[in-house]
Amino acid sequence: MLWRKKEKPVSYDKTGKIPVLHVSICTGEKVAGFKDTASGRFEDRMLIKNEKDLQEFLRLYEVKEEELRKEW
Repeated sequence: MLWRKKEKPVSYDKTGKIPVLHVSICTGEKVAGFKDTASGRFEDRMLIKNEKDLQEFLRLYEVKEEELRKEW
């Protein structure tokens, strides 16, 4: 088939987690995921190689770009 089935957004616990983009200072590698506000533990979900990957993460998890925090 030529048409791919559109994926439904994935839910996450918004009460105890915030969306975070981890960026490596040395290599520039970016990993998007969620950080637990109580424990500070980061749960990675997606490797971000380009802007398309970032937009896919935002769409898939229904996160607004202004909500996404960057951490180095």
